[in-house]
Amino acid sequence: MKPSNPRIAFIETVPEAQASGALQRAYRRAADPKTGKVDHIMKIHSLNPASLVDHQHLYKTLMYGDSPLSRAQREMIGVVVSAINRCEY
Repeated sequence: MKPSNPRIAFIETVPEAQASGALQRAYRRAADPKTGKVDHIMKIHSLNPASLVDHQHLYKTLMYGDSPLSRAQREMIGVVVSAINRCEY
């Protein structure tokens, strides 16, 4: 299903219920521990499960790895960048 907002790009994804093999394993690893759901930003990698795993690793390194920035500061940077990019999520 294409988004109703024409400013949002459409990227084909594989639904969680249809995932198998490497993608199913990557989805399990990327699932939110509270909801069990995979974020849309991660699902854009569903046609290339290795890139999903790499994206998740990069995210965890940036947000939780050693840094002079606090977690709150890192989140604030993300919010500002998303606002500048008019990101809707």
